[in-house]
This record gives sequence, structure tokens and C-alpha cells, in this order.
Amino acid sequence: MTSTSMTLMTPRPMMTPRPLMTSRPVRTLRHVLFFLSVAAGTGLLSASAHDTWVQASPRLVRPGDVVYADLFLGNHGNDHRDFKVAGKLASLEGTTLEVIAPDGSRTDLVPAAIDLGLAPREGFWSARHVPGGSGLHCLAHTRVGTHLGKRGIKSGKTYFVATDTLDTPPAGGLPHAEPLGHPLELVPEVHPVLETGAGKNIVVRLLLRGEPLADHRVSFIPRGAVLADGFDPAYERRTDAAGRCRFEPREGNLVLVVAHLDLPEESGDDFQRTVYSATLILDVPQRCVCCDE
Repeated sequence: MTSTSMTLMTPRPMMTPRPLMTSRPVRTLRHVLFFLSVAAGTGLLSASAHDTWVQASPRLVRPGDVVYADLFLGNHGNDHRDFKVAGKLASLEGTTLEVIAPDGSRTDLVPAAIDLGLAPREGFWSARHVPGGSGLHCLAHTRVGTHLGKRGIKSGKTYFVATDTLDTPPAGGLPHAEPLGHPLELVPEVHPVLETGAGKNIVVRLLLRGEPLADHRVSFIPRGAVLADGFDPAYERRTDAAGRCRFEPREGNLVLVVAHLDLPEESGDDFQRTVYSATLILDVPQRCVCCDE
């Protein structure tokens, strides 16, 4: 018998049978991931759980100079404990973005906003604005949306000053910020541009429908900081009976001031609760503009 015949007649070793596997779990997982990616890009997953905020740069300009108004979507994966960007709003539907001049006139920036992201979830929205007069300008934003039984009502604002004397802007004559009537609103009680600086208290009031919201948490998050779980006494305060609280930044930085309010009793036909958020961005310089410190 030839060696070839011997090889053909040699019984094969027994193979351990593989456990039966179905591709359904893998297919299901892939489908879920695909849905999440598509939904995030198309807006099916709304930003109701995210914070939104606005930034204006630069914070000191001359009348007729360009200011860039930027709208960001914040991270919420760690219960809003940092100042990090988590993609952008898929669209500006249900969103307002405007500049309020010192004389009370308003400029709608939504038509001028452009998408600066290359991919659907990258980047942020930005609009170019040229202030025509001197004084304190407010960049304000609101958004209302419903997702998974929750109605989200958001507001955000920041400030910049237009002045002919950038090196020594006037200490007086520029009004402090006034409430805008947002449902949940943070109102600065010191000048949000000229009287901020490292070592100087930021003082804000928290209002709910125009009335002070007492004994409520407000977070002051410098860019780069991550707050501890629960309540972080280094960066968080509770409002007093007048809705007021204060925070002293240790160094110059962008500071995100934010408050949240969850009201299960506010429900409707297509939502079971209402979640409010209010943000305020302060560009804190290393040295106060109007101080010798």
C-alpha cells in the first residue's frame, strides 16, 4: 500500500465541536451603534441632557471691530462635572442666538451662524458680529426641545464691551447686566467684563421666572477643571435667600457658571418632566481691567 493510501485511510482526529453561536447579538449591537451614530448626526438624539453655552471673543473691542459669537454643546457624561465640548448641535432648530446692544436693540445671529465642524458631531456654530456702538453687549442664547419624555429648556449668555479706549476702558457709565427674562437665568451682579479678575469675587443671582431661587446649587467651572462627585465645595455654592452666591477665581481663565433644575411636575402631552439649565460664560482676566491689582 502506498504512503498516499495510508494517508487517505488514516482516521482524522476527533474535533471538539464548537458551541453554536448566533450572530444576532453582534448584529443587534452593530445596529444599535449605527442608530446612535446616525441619530447623533441627524438630531434624533436631542441635546436635552447637554448644557449649551455661548462665548464671545474678544471681550474688549472697538466699535466697528469684529466679534465672534460661538455656540457650544457641553459634555454631560459625568453629570456635568467639567467644562468640555461634546460635539455640536445638529441644527439650530428651536434655538435663538442674538446680541443685545446697550440701547436694547437686538441682532439675530442665527442666519449668520455657520457650522465649523468637518463631521456631523464635530466643531461648533459661529457667527460674525460687528458692534456699532460703545457699551456692554450681551450675547444670549435659548433652546427648547423634547427628547425621551423630557422637555429641555436652556439658556446661556456672555458679555463683551465695545469701547474706544481699550487700554483704559471707562470704569463707569457701562450698565451692569439686566435679567433677560429667561425661565432659569444667571444674572451677574458685578460688571461681567470690567470688574472680573483673578482674586475678585464673581457674584451672581439665580432667578426662576424672574424670582430668586434660594438654596440651589450653582457650579463655577474654570476651563480645565473637573469637579468632584456630589457637591464640590471648591467650585460649587448654594444660593442664599436672595438667590445670590459668589465665587473667587484663583487665576485668569474662562469660567462656566451653570445651574440645573429638574421639575417632574411640569409635564405635558409628549413629556413627563421639564429640565432647565442656565449657563453664563465669564472671560476672567489675570488682572482686573479697571483695577491696579
